[in-house]
Amino acid sequence: MKILVCISHVPDTTSKINFSENNSKFDKTGVQFIINPNDEFGLTRAIWFKEKNNATVDVINVGLQDTESTLRKALAIGADKAIRINQDPKDGYSVAKHISNYVNNNSYDLIIAGRESIDYNGGMVPGMISAFTNINFIDKCIELNISDDSVEASREIEGGKENILTKLPLIIGGQKGLVEENDLRIPNMRGIMMARKKELEVIEISDEFEATNSKSFEKPLPKGEVTLVSEDEIEKLIDLLHNEAKAI
Repeated sequence: MKILVCISHVPDTTSKINFSENNSKFDKTGVQFIINPNDEFGLTRAIWFKEKNNATVDVINVGLQDTESTLRKALAIGADKAIRINQDPKDGYSVAKHISNYVNNNSYDLIIAGRESIDYNGGMVPGMISAFTNINFIDKCIELNISDDSVEASREIEGGKENILTKLPLIIGGQKGLVEENDLRIPNMRGIMMARKKELEVIEISDEFEATNSKSFEKPLPKGEVTLVSEDEIEKLIDLLHNEAKAI
């Protein structure tokens, strides 16, 4: 079984975010980057298939050279090969298009992407890869078991989960549930040393597929001061909730 895991290079949630050029571009200065958490759940599940089903695991990223540290971490965790499509991703459409073109030229049984990345939270890429490659797709996947080419999966739905039977090839949008947080793997020294010897292929692309442009970014407004209302001022509380907080 051949598995491809899509890896997003995203800012750590503890990083302080700023924008430059009149708030039109994200400022990477001083920002710590990590593997997108939803992708890491998927990568860990792929490594399980490698260990139990003798699968091979490739990881892929659309990004510039600064994303290679994240790909090397994925290799240290246990992936066999990394592919970097050398483009500065402007939107989810361009990422999905580049990955789809690679998939159409390199056959895989299972493609795992995170259901969304924690930077832009678009949630578009795995579904668009499915559309571009004409491969079946399960979003918000929380359970995945494979025997030969038969698949038993579950996905999160409103108020519960849906159990699905399907066949390979398959694309999933994974999340927590594929594995749990305490199942995630920290690269050890042996893994880090082996990652240096593993293949990291860089693909040069001349085509650009951007469908959108970001005009500007805005940070959330700071939270206002807390207004304390005594227990005997019910009418004042109702007035504040209705006229100020717009909650009722």
